[in-house]
Amino acid sequence: MNTLSLACRNLLRNRRRSLMTLVAMVLGLTTVLLFGGFIRDITYGMQGDFVRRTGHLQIQHQDYFRFGSGNPAAYGMAGYQKIVALVENDPTLASMITVVTPTLQFSGIAGNFSAGVSRTVYISGVDVDGQSRMRKWNDYKQRDLSRRLSLSGSAADTAVIGTGVARVLQLCAALKVPDCAPESIKPEAAGEALPDDIADLAGATAAPKPAATSSGLPRLEILAANSRGAPNVAAVNVMHAEFQGVKELDDAYVGLHLSQAQKLVFGASPPQATAIQVQLHHTAQIPAARERLEELLRTTLKDEPLAVVDYETLNPFYGQTLSMFAAIFGFIAVLIGAIVLFTVANTMSMAVVERTAEIGTLRAIGRRRKGIRAMFVSEGLVLGCFGALLGIAAALLLAWVINQLELTWTPPGRNEAVALAVRVAGEHAMMMVSAIVLIIVAALSAIVPAARAARMNIVDALRHV
Repeated sequence: MNTLSLACRNLLRNRRRSLMTLVAMVLGLTTVLLFGGFIRDITYGMQGDFVRRTGHLQIQHQDYFRFGSGNPAAYGMAGYQKIVALVENDPTLASMITVVTPTLQFSGIAGNFSAGVSRTVYISGVDVDGQSRMRKWNDYKQRDLSRRLSLSGSAADTAVIGTGVARVLQLCAALKVPDCAPESIKPEAAGEALPDDIADLAGATAAPKPAATSSGLPRLEILAANSRGAPNVAAVNVMHAEFQGVKELDDAYVGLHLSQAQKLVFGASPPQATAIQVQLHHTAQIPAARERLEELLRTTLKDEPLAVVDYETLNPFYGQTLSMFAAIFGFIAVLIGAIVLFTVANTMSMAVVERTAEIGTLRAIGRRRKGIRAMFVSEGLVLGCFGALLGIAAALLLAWVINQLELTWTPPGRNEAVALAVRVAGEHAMMMVSAIVLIIVAALSAIVPAARAARMNIVDALRHV
């Protein structure tokens, strides 16, 4: 206690220098915590997006993830209803699960034949009720800018498409999609007129334009290969065109009711699903839930070629992004740590020079070398402790101010704004680790000056001016 008391009094002897050193430490820790809080919020935001769309875990055919995207019939699950019931009623999983819902995903061609245009699309057939409940997951209490599922309460033959699909299929006016009026094609660019006989034949064999529906919604024809490999066509009413967050998905997305998607692929055959999405109350429950699901696959469902896949495997972009941010955070932390290290070392070195005669006096009256070292290391520790406390307080205050502003930003790979927040409050592990590292760096910074002070010759120190 005497050493710590003496360290505090020595720091107050030159308040200006101690204050500047403390400010540098506080700014460094505040910067690290704010950036770490920003990364943590991005991590939770990305995780929330993926969990709301795909669930924490998915039960699939064991080869679907690698080979099944182009052939849902070959890699689907015929008895998916039995599997859903088994998972929902399992006593071990019941307390962990929020939603268990099937999906069917496949590729096809969507056409607006009244305008003579079509394009390849990615079709997602979902159980609307299950997907609506999945959208409500917000375990991290984030400010959510996402919209409710548009297919909720709609008829079975209703679809939602991406705005990019609407632009290509010339449905902008009907769906009120902005910024998608292309320049008119010049007549001469269309080539020479067809001969009269060929034009008459084309008009006679052309598909009739779909009749207007009573709801006034535009019609879309979707072509896909059924389970026997034959083409199958379904006409759906397009309810909305919604931006899907990522342009690549927005340019190909078509969302259907699960029943409609199953009719398109399987027709009169027994319906199948390509995945069963399992959403949990908390992400931390994934290991326990996965272990139980794999146990069910080994026992009750041992005759089914199934596998369990987590959301990180399904979305490799998530892990890649986390690795990138971890590298950036580590670089910034090391850089700021080096600045703090040299700042504290410089402060201690100047203190040693100024107090050379005092060090000689202490040595002359019997103070041992380790006592001199302890005195200066204690000063570094005291600076580190105060810097850690003030840095955490400043970071919490600034994070609260930033969060109250309700800012938005557009992250890479997205064309729509998301909520910008800094998550520091509640991240106890991040704050504790950062504070401990700062204190250790401050103590290490004082070791070299303290060792130099302890090695001083008593006579030389006493006559120092």
